[in-house]
Amino acid sequence: MSEIDLVPNTASAPSDTADLPPAKDTKDGTSQSRPILYSFRRCPYAMRARMALLAADIDVELREVVLRDKPQSMIEASPKATVPVLILQDGTVIDESLEIMVWALAENDPLEWLTPESGTLDDMLALISQNDGPFKHHLDRYKYPNRFDDVDPLEHRRDAEKILNRLDGRLAVGKYLFGSRPALADFAIAPFIRQFANTDKEAFDAMPFVHVQRWLDDFLASSLFDRAMTKYDQWHEGDEPIIFKAA
Repeated sequence: MSEIDLVPNTASAPSDTADLPPAKDTKDGTSQSRPILYSFRRCPYAMRARMALLAADIDVELREVVLRDKPQSMIEASPKATVPVLILQDGTVIDESLEIMVWALAENDPLEWLTPESGTLDDMLALISQNDGPFKHHLDRYKYPNRFDDVDPLEHRRDAEKILNRLDGRLAVGKYLFGSRPALADFAIAPFIRQFANTDKEAFDAMPFVHVQRWLDDFLASSLFDRAMTKYDQWHEGDEPIIFKAA
């Protein structure tokens, strides 16, 4: 489930999967000059997709979505109606954020996000799966306890902290999750750690995870995060295209 879910809330939240299923094809092959990205600025899934597109030097037409007024064109392209949704020039639809990241970096990976200094792409995908599964499960119930039946947010915070403790151990060994330079896992996971930290910043700052806190600070100070968080007005059909430029 994204930070701001675009479908009705349920006790069983959909997750953005690391299984990377094949992209879907749209029913019509309408041509377009560049990929179209439906996004929402504060959603961590959309956030990581935008950063990967920036890292891959891929310009897209950005369509900023508002929860209460979802564009029909996005729903038609991806009926699950959650961001991000990327529509390629040939009409192919990619509506899982991790799949968008891997697609973009397979096109162009100048920062070598797919080839970490330590470990492999499969190792990174396994760690991302831990984030997108168990950590996100506890994060949702810590941050949004009113969306679920009979949950104790502090219990879920404690369970999330156990995962943070393991990340802290990794970051005690290397500056980033897979070595001395950032890679796919860092930018795929950090938006969710940011969300956890912002739920109760004072509590997060008091936690003993000094390496996670340093790593998160580095992420928040990065130019990629800064550029990915540029504010845009809500997109409406017929608006002049807004180009989310990599350079």
